[in-house]
Amino acid sequence: MDVRILDTTLRDGEQTPGVSLTPDEKLRIAIKLDELGVDVIEAGSAITSEGEREGIKKVVSEGLSAEICSFARAVKGDVDSALDCGVDSVHLVVPTSDLHIKHKLRKTREEVKNLAIETTKYAVDQGLLVELSAEDSTRSDFEYLTQLFREGIDAGAKRICACDTVGMLTPEKAYDFYGRLSQLGVPLSVHCHNDFGLAVANSLSGLRAGAGQAHVTVNGIGERAGNASLEETVMALYSLYQVKTSINFEMLYEISRMVARITGVHIQPNKAIVGENAFAHESGIHADGVIKKAETYEPITPELVGHKRRFVMGKHVGSHIIRKRIQEMGLRVDDEKFQQIFSRIKALGDMGKCVTDVDLQAITEDVLGLMSEKVVELDELTIVSGNKVTPTASVKLNIDSNEVLEAGIGIGPVDAAIVAIRKSIKDFADIELEEYHVDAITGGTDALIDVVVKLKHDGNIVTARSTQPDIIMASVEAYIGGINKILSSKFVKKIKEGDL
Repeated sequence: MDVRILDTTLRDGEQTPGVSLTPDEKLRIAIKLDELGVDVIEAGSAITSEGEREGIKKVVSEGLSAEICSFARAVKGDVDSALDCGVDSVHLVVPTSDLHIKHKLRKTREEVKNLAIETTKYAVDQGLLVELSAEDSTRSDFEYLTQLFREGIDAGAKRICACDTVGMLTPEKAYDFYGRLSQLGVPLSVHCHNDFGLAVANSLSGLRAGAGQAHVTVNGIGERAGNASLEETVMALYSLYQVKTSINFEMLYEISRMVARITGVHIQPNKAIVGENAFAHESGIHADGVIKKAETYEPITPELVGHKRRFVMGKHVGSHIIRKRIQEMGLRVDDEKFQQIFSRIKALGDMGKCVTDVDLQAITEDVLGLMSEKVVELDELTIVSGNKVTPTASVKLNIDSNEVLEAGIGIGPVDAAIVAIRKSIKDFADIELEEYHVDAITGGTDALIDVVVKLKHDGNIVTARSTQPDIIMASVEAYIGGINKILSSKFVKKIKEGDL
């Protein structure tokens, strides 16, 4: 049995607190979702605002392969707004629990059912495919729920969906609940929320019980604890149940990172499938096993989902991993020098720090007496910022004894300074700011500011930090410190190879 995927990142996912997508951002995500292979894209709720309608129209006009859907309440005005956007279908949602009917709508069951039937007929008459969806269905009277669905199907609904709106199902209950609904004879969708961390498990149970379509979001984003995660759902179906979907697995990591960047919703490192630690190994025993045979400690290969395997060097690391990494860097060390390197890495691990590949190279070069001088040094920094003034920064850097002048603008003075520095080094390396974190570590207006940055280059992550009273200088110093970790290793390598 193949399972269809309805992605609601642009509607339910956008309801994540603090997330608001522009029309162009919706379009960028929709294009990537279409490339990923989702069957249906719920592009938004057309009635919400003019900007929301503009975003949905942009998605519709792109001519994507996926079915484009709009959320709608059982209100004709919602259907009219969806029609105006040119969507293929509506996800017509009606509350069915007494809790919602009495306290939210303040109507009777009969009134709500009649609204659902009338609006379904109206949408079908206008040429829209209707997926009739019951909100808070898992706390609804089952007899009333099935009666509403039956009459909705008679009114022209082609699909039905039962929403576990506040995540009340368990996998056992989900199997029974969706199994009974699947007997209504039309395609059935599962729509599960993650309030108890069971959204994916409940979705899988519902699909096993006879549902044919899963509502999901990229990274599991959504209101409160979020929705069922797209990447976890489709990979569990493929790997654990041998069930096919139309999803191109190799794009999962890419779209996960894209959605995280656009929404600003951070992905936890240990997030299944797409987290940075999903295929990272520190334990010497695990790392040794993975090197010999990946399946020993990996249920799937990282390449399957577009991810990369990573070995982290901390206090649990084994000596064989460090030796292997040093050899891959083209450096040779005797047993005495290696023991010094190994001891320093273990000591850093005991201090709560992890050592990246670039850090390892720096430690090794230091032990071997090969450490290079700083490649990039800051000579001058000028910031212009204020009310009604676009933050602008100009920098003068000394890069490998060459003077480089550059300017940049940003959303704030720190951003402007980072932009200017990045433009200055563009001819030396493409370095991406992966993460920026700031803390005030003392009280008062003269507080010391601790800035930590993570920079990415050629798949390697470098961490650097600076602590100063001035947030701009702390940020710049940390950023340049990270750049030097990367560029110094590149220059040392070129010197060895005779290129400099």
